[in-house]
Amino acid sequence: MTGAERRGVLLMTYGSPASLEREDVRAYLARVRGGREPDAELVDEFTRRYRVTGGSPLVEITRSQAAALAKSLGWPVEVGMRFSEPSILAGLAALAGRGVEHVAAIVLSPQYSMLLMGGYARAIDEARTTMGEAAPKVSVAGAWHEEPAFVAALARRVAEALDRLPSRERDGVVVLMTAHSLPRRVAEQEPGYLGQLGATAEAVAARAGLSDEEWAFCWQSAGHEPGEWMKPDFADLLPEIAASGQRAVLVAPVQFLADHLEILYDVDVAAREQAERSGLSFDRIDSLNAHPDLVEALAEVARRTVEVATLVRSGTTAFGQPARHPPSRTPSAVDRR
Repeated sequence: MTGAERRGVLLMTYGSPASLEREDVRAYLARVRGGREPDAELVDEFTRRYRVTGGSPLVEITRSQAAALAKSLGWPVEVGMRFSEPSILAGLAALAGRGVEHVAAIVLSPQYSMLLMGGYARAIDEARTTMGEAAPKVSVAGAWHEEPAFVAALARRVAEALDRLPSRERDGVVVLMTAHSLPRRVAEQEPGYLGQLGATAEAVAARAGLSDEEWAFCWQSAGHEPGEWMKPDFADLLPEIAASGQRAVLVAPVQFLADHLEILYDVDVAAREQAERSGLSFDRIDSLNAHPDLVEALAEVARRTVEVATLVRSGTTAFGQPARHPPSRTPSAVDRR
């Protein structure tokens, strides 16, 4: 077996409940919350949301991404979910069973924060401890938020969505680049992460040929924890967009790569309802899922992660990238039109 053949990839993301049954949703939410039991109202609400969307296809989509990436790289690729099966331990064990000695572990979020995503590295450490001498070396990829193929894929999705709009809406649409909201107390500890989100949004807008007046950055999917969450939220912008004379919004998530609850419910159901209540037509870009450009980006990230790790002779490590501050496409940018 050659050195190249001994390389492999683990694609990691959150996971999803095992079924639409309330008990499975409860167990999943408890894992997401670090073992803290969710209250009954929260379980009921999320069970309702999963049933409205028919469940989350995230695990199946991640498997399709892995299959496409394996074909592109010629390396074994497995998946590992942080809060559901197949677990990160199962993914690493599968790679080890296929003779892989050095794994590039990629969190399927292009923007990387040790505070927000350090749980993946801890899960890898725990898995390697469990596996003992059979464990492969693992290098965790850092931020890849400006990877050219990734930016190109998102920009293409934006252009395709704009092209399918009726001309009346196309002339009065605002593209809303969104990311999952954070408690402000958390965001204040992660200026680099916020900068990565901003850099992605700006790069996509530039690649898609959007002027400053044609797009804005906002947050979506604010959680149920107490305290202040990041602003502006999607819902905060809609009345101002409508009041400015615009006719439509196009949502373009810059953090989420695949269809799951935060897309299929938070955007397709809740955000659509909010937009239509404000008198705005609504659309969103197609998720990247297993788009060839995304697969190309993941392949480049995997190769770079293993190569850099080999040079520095590290075990489990994360390679970050410098980031700028978030974009200033806030409500005032919409008001100026």
